[in-house]
Amino acid sequence: MLKLKTYQENALAVLTQFLQACRSVAVADAFQAELATQNRSNEHYHTVFGEVPCVCLRIPTGGGKTLLAAHSVALAGKAVLDSDAPLALWLTPSDTIRSQTLEALSNARHPYRQALAQYFGDRVQVCDLESLQTISPHDVGKACIVVVATIQSFNVTDTAKRNVYSFFEELAPHFDNLPANLSAGLEKVTEADVSNQPYLTEKDIGRTKYSVANWLHLHQPIVIVDEAHNNRTDRFFQTLGRLNPSCVVELTATPVAGNNVLYHVSAQELKSEQMIKLPIVLAEHPEGWRECLRDAILQRNSLELIAQKEADYIRPIVLVQAAPRGNEATVDVVRQHLIEQENILENQIAVATGEQKELSGINLFDPACPIRYVITVEALKEGWDCSFAYVLASLQSVNSAKDVEQLLGRVLRMPYAKTRQQPELNKAYAHIVAENFAQAASNLKDRMVQNMGFERFEASMVIVPEQKTLSLVGGEKATLPVIPDCHIEVPKMLDTQHWPDEIKAAVQIMPTTLGATILLKGDVDADTLAQAETFISHALPEKSRVAVKEQFDAHRAMRRALRAPEQLGLSFAPIPQLCLNLDGYLEVVEKETLSSLGDWDLLSRPMQLAGFAITETINSFEIDVNNEKIKYRHLDAQQLKLNDVTSHVSEQDLVRWLDKEVRKPYLSQTQLQNYLVKMVSYLLRERVGFSLTALVRARFQLAQAIVREVERLRQLAMEQGFQGRLLEMSVPSLDQTGHYSFQFQAGVYPARQCYQGSYEFSKHFYPVIHDLREKTAAGQSAEEFICAQAFDAHPKIKQWVRNIERQVKFSFWLPTSTDYFYPDFVAELDDGRVLAVEYKGEPYKTNDDSREKNQVGHQWEKSSGGHCLFLMAVAKDEQGRDVRQQIAEKIGKP
Repeated sequence: MLKLKTYQENALAVLTQFLQACRSVAVADAFQAELATQNRSNEHYHTVFGEVPCVCLRIPTGGGKTLLAAHSVALAGKAVLDSDAPLALWLTPSDTIRSQTLEALSNARHPYRQALAQYFGDRVQVCDLESLQTISPHDVGKACIVVVATIQSFNVTDTAKRNVYSFFEELAPHFDNLPANLSAGLEKVTEADVSNQPYLTEKDIGRTKYSVANWLHLHQPIVIVDEAHNNRTDRFFQTLGRLNPSCVVELTATPVAGNNVLYHVSAQELKSEQMIKLPIVLAEHPEGWRECLRDAILQRNSLELIAQKEADYIRPIVLVQAAPRGNEATVDVVRQHLIEQENILENQIAVATGEQKELSGINLFDPACPIRYVITVEALKEGWDCSFAYVLASLQSVNSAKDVEQLLGRVLRMPYAKTRQQPELNKAYAHIVAENFAQAASNLKDRMVQNMGFERFEASMVIVPEQKTLSLVGGEKATLPVIPDCHIEVPKMLDTQHWPDEIKAAVQIMPTTLGATILLKGDVDADTLAQAETFISHALPEKSRVAVKEQFDAHRAMRRALRAPEQLGLSFAPIPQLCLNLDGYLEVVEKETLSSLGDWDLLSRPMQLAGFAITETINSFEIDVNNEKIKYRHLDAQQLKLNDVTSHVSEQDLVRWLDKEVRKPYLSQTQLQNYLVKMVSYLLRERVGFSLTALVRARFQLAQAIVREVERLRQLAMEQGFQGRLLEMSVPSLDQTGHYSFQFQAGVYPARQCYQGSYEFSKHFYPVIHDLREKTAAGQSAEEFICAQAFDAHPKIKQWVRNIERQVKFSFWLPTSTDYFYPDFVAELDDGRVLAVEYKGEPYKTNDDSREKNQVGHQWEKSSGGHCLFLMAVAKDEQGRDVRQQIAEKIGKP
């Protein structure tokens, strides 16, 4: 079974928290609260189905959104329906994707089906609309049922035109003994139905229609919408409304207006988790398609030689995008050119077009497969994936090439989802017919933003020019980062007579049919670039300035991508972590270490479950968890006072169910089961007002409450272990640091909400900077930005990193009594020392959290023998020193 990546776990956690919150507060409020935890503002929830949650997970191409969808079925079922046997309607954008999804979910060996089995075991039934008759009424509520269909099957104004709305007598058992209040919202047989279906008579008019749509409506399906950006019409919403969804989970790489984006995964997160190849090394070919194809072949040949050094088998493949009929570089011409001019063997070439399907039945991962070139014209078939695709050669003009972004997405996937040992194999390569790099990059960037789920600044940063190998003194070879010229498109010729001479000398203005192109040399210094932007912007009307800024920002992003220390092959010094000597062995202080030191034993604590209550009134059944009331409306009078009815589920059955729900990796199953036996007994025999029936009905909320109680007890043990051993924690000696340290690795930096300002940082280890804003909402310089500038400007700081919070695998952390503490900035000094800085704004600098972090940081520094430095920085300290002065004082004079 595929293990979820960190960003996938985070996305599902956010979805679960949001759906649970929707049970106790308004959907829009739950949405805003979740966005606030992500530092997102000015995004509003678009109400679609009243209080039915409808949100979107934004996952870039190659991020595994279908796997996330499979996991979300179970999580949504628990959070929204309190069901461990939900009904899900899985909507796909096309019949091809429907068939592939149906096959994958039905195959016990496929990761998508295994994701379902993780929650439901063998209690899973997957079908399409045609095989729905295989589902019996007894399956409903006993097994997870996933119905896979195309959106088009339901999406219609006139329901008489779709079979899903038609009367089917075979569905009658599903509607037997239906209470009147449940049938009230279902579609009834009409005169149109009678005229269209010969076995219906006028006597049937007004009776409940035995239709697929009504069956779905009856069971409030969880609706999964694949490629959700394709469906934002009123008709689509009306269609979904007929099905009475319990929640709607949309997945797409490219959301549009109206998609309530609950969580967005960045391209850097995909790269850090070894899912995709980045950067994209782009080579432009103004000479034409033959030269483009030639260099793509040479690129592939070079990669194949490099791939032989890998432990895993990799055979790099070129995807060749030929031109449509009526152009020069058609499929037949390209194929003949490969064979006759480039001496490529025929069996190494496959054509994949609408007419020629030479890839059908071929396993491209088979070492015996000879195929190294795949020629296509437009998009390859939906769902086609081969991570051996490394090189894209688009022989169409970059301005007119259709589906080039789809083909580019094919070369981004990482073989075996694992970073390769050879750095060249961690990149993707694109050869494009274009006049210059700026033209080629601009076009690709637009496609990546519009169709692949990249943010604009991400696309600017991940497209880098091909670097030439130059000879240095002594015959050594080195790849130097040559910065391409900066091309700025403006809507008119500019008057430069009043510009300073140094700016006039730095720019070249060339007229075009649409206005002008301004050219600046790629290696122009940052100050001149900034001044040029100012003069160009002021010479243009207000509406044109945004586009100019975007072009300058894109050029700066590409410069950072090429000049960052990581990209130059430099490494970051190991950063020692706090350790404890336990029984003669050093051990990094982790959560498990602290909880074990604090005598972590569930059974030794007195039983309690604070904040959990169940109340049944005349009209509702209400569960109170930590003062958040989750209310259920009774469906009919027969459900009143059900808590007094004897349950068919035993205490042992409830304990076994809770064991699966509450299980944690840090708890032994024996200890947990014994604890659950005691907890259930305590609730039934010592707490007033609980019956076994009530606990069974509220079992999902009961499980959540127990998880909170277990975590509370664990936190108590951690605090006890932390406070008792803090002064014993120390940094290991330098000769032991390698085993007990963290090190920032090249290509592993899952940044989100990245810095997009005009100031050019030169020492940040990675090309992107996580969650850093140049200005506050009031337009003033942000405090953490000032701190970052101070880092970048200090002469003794060699390189630094904006540390990412809550990324245990990818960031430096120190232990606290409750969790891990991630200092905001970590720097390597030129003398080998390391510096960690936590910045605190005025309201937070003296609270308990800050005091504990300061205490831990100073213990880390004090025990390091001068190798580690820690600073809790503030805007102005007690001596009146600003951030720059505080950093300078901590580092010491040069």
